[in-house]
Order: sequence, then C-alpha cells, then structure tokens
Amino acid sequence: MKQKRHLYLVSDATGETVRSIARACAVQFEDIDVVEHLWPMVRSRRALETALEDLGQEPGIVFYSLLNHELAEQLEQFCSGRGVPCISVMEPFINLMARHFGQAPKRLVGKQHVLDAEYFQRIEAMNFVMAHDDGQKQASLDEADVILVGVSRTSKTPTCIYLANRGVKAANVPMVSGIPLPEKLFKPGRALVIGLTEDPARLVEVRKNRMRIQNSAQTTSDYTDLDKVREEVAEAKRLFARQGWPVIDVTRRSIEETAAAVLQLLSQRHRQHGEAAPGGAPA
Repeated sequence: MKQKRHLYLVSDATGETVRSIARACAVQFEDIDVVEHLWPMVRSRRALETALEDLGQEPGIVFYSLLNHELAEQLEQFCSGRGVPCISVMEPFINLMARHFGQAPKRLVGKQHVLDAEYFQRIEAMNFVMAHDDGQKQASLDEADVILVGVSRTSKTPTCIYLANRGVKAANVPMVSGIPLPEKLFKPGRALVIGLTEDPARLVEVRKNRMRIQNSAQTTSDYTDLDKVREEVAEAKRLFARQGWPVIDVTRRSIEETAAAVLQLLSQRHRQHGEAAPGGAPA
C-alpha cells in the first residue's frame, strides 16, 4: 500500500513552473502517493495566510516560487517554526544567473506570461493546428512548419497541439485505406513531413480502448484486427521509406517526448538551411 504524503505548491503566478518541477521529482518515488495542494497567484499577505491555513492542517513539503522577499520570508518562517521542509524552486537559479550576469534581477512577477510576440505566435500556431487537424484544409498545408503523417491513433493530434504551444504550425494527415494522401505532401515545400509509427500490438490496444470509450457496439473489425493493423503499419513504413521522410516510433514515447523529437528534426533541417527554427527549437 502506498504511503500518502502532502506536497504544497505555492506560487505568485500560475504555478506551472513549481508544479512541473514538483511532478518531475515526485515520479521518482513510486511507493509514495503524493497529494498536491496548489496555491497559485499568491501575491499578498492575505493570500499567503490562506495557503498557510491549509498547510497547518496537513503538513507536508513546500515548493514555492515567490519573488516577493517579504512573502517568501513569511513562508520560510512559518515552515521553520513547524519543522516543515520548504524550498524555493527559482531562487538558486536566479542567484546563479545574477552572479554570472553581474546584474540584479528585476523580480517582476509573471514576467514569463506577458503578451509579447512569442505569445501571439503560439496563439496563431494553435489556430493553425485546429484548422489543419486530421487532414483538413489541405490547400494550405504548405504553410505548415511540420506535417505529421501516420495511421489512426499514432498521437498525431495531441502532438500537434503540444507543438502549437511551442509556436510551431503543425498539421496532421491520417493514412486511411482507400483514401489518397494530399498531393502537397509529395511536393517540395517549407513544411517538414514526418512519419509516425507504432508497434501494431500496442496500436490495437489503443484502438480497442478508444472504441470502449466511445461505447462502440462493434467489437471486431479491420480497425482492431492485429494482422490487418500489421499490414497497415507496414504500408505506412514503406511509404515513409520511399519518400525519405524521417520516422518517429511513438510506441514508448509520451506526447512530450514525441514533440521533442519533432523539434529536434525541425531544428536540424533549419540548421542545414541556415534558418531560425520555430518554436524555440535549439538551432
């Protein structure tokens, strides 16, 4: 039986940073059931005191990102007085950068969420992804940064959405038996075309689960027949090889890992052409 432990995440912004760091650490402890208490937008003494009331009832480790020194000190003192572990997830990095840069930090709360050009680029990319999901709007496929091609349930759509959050205009095109792929896929253009593939047995399980979620009355079909799916995947691989498209096997990859692989391929292509990579991909 897993041990339950409480984890308090206190932030003066959305809490995305502190939560991401906390979760990345917590997954290393498989025998612990971590209960998260997220307190975002803590920018006043009153807001902090409300969070401290919660902390006082069920003590646990505190991860925080508070740029206001007074609030951070109040939180530290509260935790110290009760023997509760408490750590800032940003201060060590800010101090290191300040020493290296030779400048004092501005300590502007929520600065990473300003409505700048990068923000609107992400919004534009998200609109593009939604408009070009599942083979839609084929006439403007050449406006994409990347096009993902693959058989059904190879995580094309969620990967595109993740890429949009990085400012990448991504489109996806499904491979469906009997339906020809768009001609623009086979013509030289600015878009990088990437094939997604998956282990057939795993793909069958994913498809069956999808059908159960949809309460489908159909229990057997070519869609979930292992031999048919093997041929479907093999045909896709043959197409990818003929076209010379890079291929990513998503069988053991999370959406984030698949997107990271896409960004790496995108970066490599842009380096070859001496261009800046979209979406903050390393160039």
